Amino acid sequence: MTLKLDTLDIINDDVTNNKYGHYPDNRPLEVLLDYGIILLDKPSGPTSHEVVAWTKRILGISKAGHSGTLDPGTTGMLPIGLGDATKALSILLLGPKEYYAIARIHQEKDLDQIDKVLKEFTGEIYQRPPQRSSVKRSTRVRTIYEIQIMERIEKIILLRVLCEAGTYIRKLVYDIGEVLGTGATMFELRRTRVSIFSESSDNLIRLHDLVDAIETYKETKDEEKIRSIVKPIEIALEGISCVAVKDSAVDALCHGAQVAIPGIVATDKDMKKGNLVGIYSLKGEIIALGEASMTSDEIKGNDKGIAVNIKRLIMKPNTYPRGWKTSKKLE
Repeated sequence: MTLKLDTLDIINDDVTNNKYGHYPDNRPLEVLLDYGIILLDKPSGPTSHEVVAWTKRILGISKAGHSGTLDPGTTGMLPIGLGDATKALSILLLGPKEYYAIARIHQEKDLDQIDKVLKEFTGEIYQRPPQRSSVKRSTRVRTIYEIQIMERIEKIILLRVLCEAGTYIRKLVYDIGEVLGTGATMFELRRTRVSIFSESSDNLIRLHDLVDAIETYKETKDEEKIRSIVKPIEIALEGISCVAVKDSAVDALCHGAQVAIPGIVATDKDMKKGNLVGIYSLKGEIIALGEASMTSDEIKGNDKGIAVNIKRLIMKPNTYPRGWKTSKKLE
């Protein structure tokens, strides 16, 4: 996986030095475990926190985190970031989530009546988190992009819900039952999509797959299995605006500088002010996430100025050699 410069507008000529950093697909294993992501199929029973703790123990790492808590009884996709990759997980909250829920309607209703109510819950809805939740119980707006009945057997229905992150599906089912006038209870839930990742992507793995991969590596030093499970965090950032910077600019950014035009090699062709931007090295490594303060045309039409303001640093300082002097303002 490398940054595809041919899809960007080149504004400066520069090349990367292979002595520093790593192409995401060719990171040494210990570096991959610090900038990697696992798409885990969470089993029913443990909390999301427990699953993350087990993942750290299995891999022998000190830092990991998940994107989007699943209740203990809920199964399905739980993206887990490893090491500094946890700093990029917030990007997944910007995309939709998909769930399959099995619910019981307390009294029989015609399918047409149920469909009519489901249409009322499509679009923006008001939702108050349930009592047993980790967030403040204040009413908020969430968007339901799609909701449909996949199967029905008497009072039992299988619902597919595509929704905004932060939507409580159990509360959604409860509210649907209230509007139906029958009451409804969700008793099984599975998450099948988180942002750009879906269950059909064949990347979903189980905890015992992770154990098998790490034990194989310990016994044979063969990295194939573990590399098929741990993916570079850059795959989670596909689709957002991006800029690529010179090697000489990387460490300055890692020490607090903003992204100035002289350090930029390439930029998206249609970047707009306010866009979320991934700042990459010429090897395709994510350095940081930021907000565009210029359009792509303004970047190409100027020779100085701050193009992107960094909001979240991901790469460790000193990954690349220093190309700046402490006596001067970092630009």
